Amino acid sequence: MKSVAIVIAAASALCVPLAAFSQTDATLTRAQVRAELKQLEQVGYDPAKGENPTYPTDIQAAETRLQMQKGATGYGGASSGSSGSGSTVVTRPASTDEMRRIYFGGQ
Repeated sequence: MKSVAIVIAAASALCVPLAAFSQTDATLTRAQVRAELKQLEQVGYDPAKGENPTYPTDIQAAETRLQMQKGATGYGGASSGSSGSGSTVVTRPASTDEMRRIYFGGQ
């Protein structure tokens, strides 16, 4: 009888942390889903195609167009402008005398 109580206590102790991971606030409302679908339709997505073998690429392309329209710059998004790093100055290797000055403090 004592071993049954230990098993029940251990099982309930393992189940308690699982309840902490439930997320009830993360669900979308019906209105939010409809609004998002309407936005996707406005940028060219057509959910009425039925059995569409290119479904994933179609919706991803529509989501990309929607994000570009909103001006979002997230991971992998298109961005305008340019960036550069480094210097435009051409450098050369240091001479033996320059290396001596650098490492030995000579003149």
